[in-house]
Amino acid sequence: MAQITPMMKQYLEIKAQHQDAFLFFRLGDFYEMFFDDAVKAAQELEITLTGRGQGEDRIPMCGVPYHSADQYMSRLIEKGYKVALCEQVEDPKQAKGVVKREVVKLLTPGTMMNGNMIKEKENNFLVALTHFTDGSFGLARTDLTTGQCEVTHIAGDLDEVIQDIAISGAKELVVSSNLEASVLKRIQDKCSVTISIENETELPREYEHLVDHLRMDQLSISFSRLLQYLIRTQKRSLGHLQKVSHYQNNSYMKMDAHTKRNLELTESLREKKKAGSLLSIVDQTVTAMGGRLVKNWIDRPLINEQMIEERLTLVTSFKECYFEREELRDELRHVYDLERLAGRIAYGSVNARELVQLKRSLQKVPLLKEYINKIAPAFTDKWFKEGHSLTQLIELLERSLVEDPPISVTDGGMIQPGYHQELDSYRDASLNGKQWIAELEQKEKQETGVKSLKIGFNKVFGYYIEVTRTNLHLLPEGRYERKQTLSNAERFITPELKEKEALILNAEEKMEQLEYELFVEVRDETKQYVNEIQNLARAISEIDVLAGFATISEKRHYVRPTFSKERLIEIQDGRHPVVETVIEKGQYVANDVHMHQGREMLLITGPNMAGKSTYMRQLALLAIMAQIGCYVPATAAKLPIFDQVFTRIGAADDLASGQSTFMVEMLETKYALTKATENSLLLLDEIGRGTSTYDGMALAQAIIEYIHNTVRAKTLFSTHYHELTQLDQELTDLKNVHVSAVEESGTVVFLHKVVDGQADRSYGIYVAELAELPSEVTKRAEILLEKFEQKASQRSETQRVKEEQQLSLFMEDLEVTNDLNHKRTSTVVASQEEKVLKKLVKKDVLNMTPIEAIQFINDLQKLLK
Repeated sequence: MAQITPMMKQYLEIKAQHQDAFLFFRLGDFYEMFFDDAVKAAQELEITLTGRGQGEDRIPMCGVPYHSADQYMSRLIEKGYKVALCEQVEDPKQAKGVVKREVVKLLTPGTMMNGNMIKEKENNFLVALTHFTDGSFGLARTDLTTGQCEVTHIAGDLDEVIQDIAISGAKELVVSSNLEASVLKRIQDKCSVTISIENETELPREYEHLVDHLRMDQLSISFSRLLQYLIRTQKRSLGHLQKVSHYQNNSYMKMDAHTKRNLELTESLREKKKAGSLLSIVDQTVTAMGGRLVKNWIDRPLINEQMIEERLTLVTSFKECYFEREELRDELRHVYDLERLAGRIAYGSVNARELVQLKRSLQKVPLLKEYINKIAPAFTDKWFKEGHSLTQLIELLERSLVEDPPISVTDGGMIQPGYHQELDSYRDASLNGKQWIAELEQKEKQETGVKSLKIGFNKVFGYYIEVTRTNLHLLPEGRYERKQTLSNAERFITPELKEKEALILNAEEKMEQLEYELFVEVRDETKQYVNEIQNLARAISEIDVLAGFATISEKRHYVRPTFSKERLIEIQDGRHPVVETVIEKGQYVANDVHMHQGREMLLITGPNMAGKSTYMRQLALLAIMAQIGCYVPATAAKLPIFDQVFTRIGAADDLASGQSTFMVEMLETKYALTKATENSLLLLDEIGRGTSTYDGMALAQAIIEYIHNTVRAKTLFSTHYHELTQLDQELTDLKNVHVSAVEESGTVVFLHKVVDGQADRSYGIYVAELAELPSEVTKRAEILLEKFEQKASQRSETQRVKEEQQLSLFMEDLEVTNDLNHKRTSTVVASQEEKVLKKLVKKDVLNMTPIEAIQFINDLQKLLK
């Protein structure tokens, strides 16, 4: 580059401050990008790459029109990029040299306030992570669109940090520049987030009220990092940020990202959409803010029984008051998204139409309060405090804004007549001037006899009188002053018309400017009510969610759950809340679940496609529904309050980190075994299937034994290793259950009913036939299966003979041992012999391997010596 122009020098100086963002540099009616930004943006946005200059000095360049820039910026941010918006900050007419430009806003995935990325019923969280010297972590998060702020402290468990970030759905993570590379890599391997840097953690004085109730300095520091990032990037008021809420992960049921995915809590496994998830069933909300709240409740079910019961009691009240509930829900449908409206008001980006939406929403409050007073009178004061009426704000908006204002706030047409005297005078001048022009047109037509004469207007020439060429001869000489010649007409002006033009245009210009100033005043006055609007939004959100729970509970015949302090599970006719909705009415087979002391683990066998996974997921979903305060699909349900739910269902390679399916399976199982407590729920499906049969079976049995003897959690373990069903004779708290099926005339009928006992086979080949594998394959498989079973039977017979031989040797050794020890005290001998005989009677010798038999004999000998 031979020489840098002053404009390019300015660009490079600004770009140096925003190396991690695309710099949208305003030049006239376009935002331009240069150098690497231009090359990359042209690829990502599929726009033309051009250049500035010639030859070796040519600079890559691309641009987008300013009026459509939002869509281009949104596309970049959806891909995880950042955009620095650089605007002219001085009037070009008054500028000396290059017009001064500054970055007025940094757009990032976590700070978007509108656009396609902002989903109506989902939060858009920005998360900040702070790693303290004692090894602990602080996590702060905010949804800038609503002002919701939360913070937590995690004592050194990076896995828990990663799970928290993943569950929040955050798209952007703010960290310090000196965060350990290993920590950052582990987070990026598990979470798809844009990384941003913020080193400042000093809390500005004007925001101290947001954290003055927090008891830990580390919590305040965590939030301060987040706040400083917002101040630096947003460059505008953050007055809508709400008081920081301190949440503790041990106050909620913990579920890792795998569990949430496997249970399809908020999106389906296959299509990654809300349809087919638990959320799609329990979300019967009619407001956007209610939809966000119910998703948050599913993400974090309660473990405080008193809080759960309070929600359930309210659901009962809503359920019992059908007519009042439905009328209430009808009114809620007319309430707009108050949370995000409050955010836009504080941000200064709200328009007049949105303020009218706010007014209409607030006008519904008295009626909502009236319905709640009938349904749950004890909660009327909690949800609708005195300030919630917001009467003064309603009156302001009624007086100031018309009912149907335009979207634009600069084109006028927003302010009510009578609200401002000076504005009314401008309107009168404009209206009367236009009336005068209409009268002038009629007058000129009559006096000249030119019926086609018209008075028009454009922004270049202002008002003009237009006469076609064929009628020019009718005009008296010197009547008009020629202004413009067209191909088929002439345009004229008169001194009187120019005078009125000045009056009209001056009035309209002043009217639009004054309207905007008055609107800004109204908007700024509305900011004073932001906190009250947010409080009202929280109340309406809860009402919406609980009324929705009551609606689905009534529609689907759910029952109120009860909770057991003795860790009992007694579910009668339980149903999977999602599956039952896609099966023809009356066809779903309900199942019981009974788990108690002596029955803490269920080993589930049965055919493929018979419903084992549905049965397992069903229990977890009922527990989650109960702990968010919703009724459950059953005829009766008693449950413990689970502190955690773990699932190991399905598997896939993690190619990015070079981990096989089996490794992923083992890592997820390890996480469950090391984190679970006796108050947890474990769902383990086909553990060990990713390796050889004996390896897998050995691991599966070892895992079952470890859970049974050490973890003691409620566990459903599904398997096709039928050999494991013998464990119920050794593990006192494990019981066999199976999904029943019957075979008639070569056809298998899955009954989908879970009953006690073990299954005799898995019907894998039959399932293959249902999948319509080539008949040559399934027939060959049947032949091979018969051969394998015959070989297994022969091996079993050989093993049985060996075991009998070992047993005869054992009996001989026992006789010799008895002779050698005959001289022992008769009482001692009788006692030892009794122990040996009891062990011998209990042991299933026919299912022992030779090595196991020898070891058993050796143990018995030791007892008798």
